[in-house]
Amino acid sequence: MEYGLLNVLELLGALGFFIYGMKVMSEGIQKAAGNNLRNILGTMTSNRYTGVLTGFLITAIVQSSSATTVMTVSFVNAGLISLVESAGIMMGANIGTTITAWLVSLIGFKVKISAIALPILAFAMPMMFSKKQNLKNWAEFMIGFALLFMGLDALKGAVPDLKNNPEVIAFLADYSNPGLLTRLMFVGAGTLLTIIVQSSSAAMSLTIVLCMNGLPIEIGAAMVLGENIGTTITAELAALIGNVHAKRSAKIHSMFNIIGVTWMVILLPYFLDAIHSVWPAPTGDEADKFTLAIFHTIFNFLNVLIMIWFVPQLVKLAIRLVTSKGDEDEAFNLTYIGAGAGAMTAEVSIVEAQKETTKFGDLCIKMMEYLKKQLKEADESKRSKYREKIERYETMTDEIEENIASFLVKIAEQQMTEDASIKVRSILSISSDLERTADIILRMSKDIQIGNKKKLSFSEKQHENIAKIFKLVDDALAAMKSNLDSPYGASLNIEEAVRIENEINELKGKLRKKHLKATEKKEYDVHSGIIYKDLFFSAEKLGDHIINVSEAIRGDFGHDDEDM
Repeated sequence: MEYGLLNVLELLGALGFFIYGMKVMSEGIQKAAGNNLRNILGTMTSNRYTGVLTGFLITAIVQSSSATTVMTVSFVNAGLISLVESAGIMMGANIGTTITAWLVSLIGFKVKISAIALPILAFAMPMMFSKKQNLKNWAEFMIGFALLFMGLDALKGAVPDLKNNPEVIAFLADYSNPGLLTRLMFVGAGTLLTIIVQSSSAAMSLTIVLCMNGLPIEIGAAMVLGENIGTTITAELAALIGNVHAKRSAKIHSMFNIIGVTWMVILLPYFLDAIHSVWPAPTGDEADKFTLAIFHTIFNFLNVLIMIWFVPQLVKLAIRLVTSKGDEDEAFNLTYIGAGAGAMTAEVSIVEAQKETTKFGDLCIKMMEYLKKQLKEADESKRSKYREKIERYETMTDEIEENIASFLVKIAEQQMTEDASIKVRSILSISSDLERTADIILRMSKDIQIGNKKKLSFSEKQHENIAKIFKLVDDALAAMKSNLDSPYGASLNIEEAVRIENEINELKGKLRKKHLKATEKKEYDVHSGIIYKDLFFSAEKLGDHIINVSEAIRGDFGHDDEDM
């Protein structure tokens, strides 16, 4: 059989055409229904069974199990769904991905592609120039749908014709009843193919085309099993830069698929015989494409029906395989952003950055707690430990702000809805104010350190006043934390945060007047008075940046950036 370099390039080009069409289609539907997809994941995953339905529906809609699994890992990473819920979603995604095989089998080879693809493009192109973003998103979906089937048409022509080459047929005849080792070899081939093309749907479609051109169904079925394993790589890669929960979620997905493939590899000949006994294989091209689609569907249904009862055990095993490094590890490192960066649409990815800012706020609250302990502590060694923690955390806040900004830049490269664009600006503003909050707390810690080195002390009244304004700062941080946990948007009620901010400003003004009078009367040491003044002035600046956070969550960005 003559199949040269040019033919290989044609095959790769056709495959790339197919994958690109699927990518455009998937991203278009995600953009059009991004918020709804997020809501579905948040509300329809109360248990593993509804999770299966959710995973099936989302995968059937977006036509990408990889997109669903990456989305799921991201949501586990963000703490929005549990490991048990994620297991159900990923199982459902495996069933949902069978839709692609049926679309390819029922439409891709039954209908003349140009008869439907070009009219779809003609209808969609004017929509791309619409001022309404949602229409543009649906147009992107339609264009992707058309490109996908045009790519499939090209794929049919690019795949080598095995049937009309006797030497190939003679070679493949040896694998018409492959043994266990041979089945494992082709499972590996299917896994490798999926890893290379980064799409189980594309790998599945290529396998169907190969079977139609003479590849034995036994080999095709083994490759399909390998493609089920290959698709887990995407979730594993997404979880690499996620937290421990994301890694466990990806591990559950991998174990589920590997266990399913293991028992099916052993039973494969008997399973195919059973399928042929129920659905006798017709002659001609129709046989293998439908047999493969039927096999793929029944296998995934059966695997879910079996494994759904063992989800608790899978979760326990994942926890044992992916161990936590402790609270320090999970509390003070970037944990949310990064899982699936660039793999998902802006509307889906932004939730990760939102959760990271929430943790960022928690870090500032801890810094404030250590500051108060440093101020009260009489033992220098203990004071030193609190000061070191504040310094370490402040360094971390610099890195967090930088990473959030980098993550948002990647998101901003995609087409975004107006709502998503506002949220990106909100998160940028929030992370900036939180970083400045950390800076101010560090500066206050250094002021206290200077006073301790000079053996300065505050009067009882000074301690009392500092405690008052620090208490208001704590209240402001608590209100900020509550707002960070709330949905972003203009409907957010920040009246409590505003009230506390006004009280901080009012108290700072009173303390300033009292301080000036006390200085004139020489009621306390001038050097301790300077540190005292710096502390309540800094506390007021903390209040400014804290209220800026709540305003940014609501979508207001017009705040004063000065720290003077």
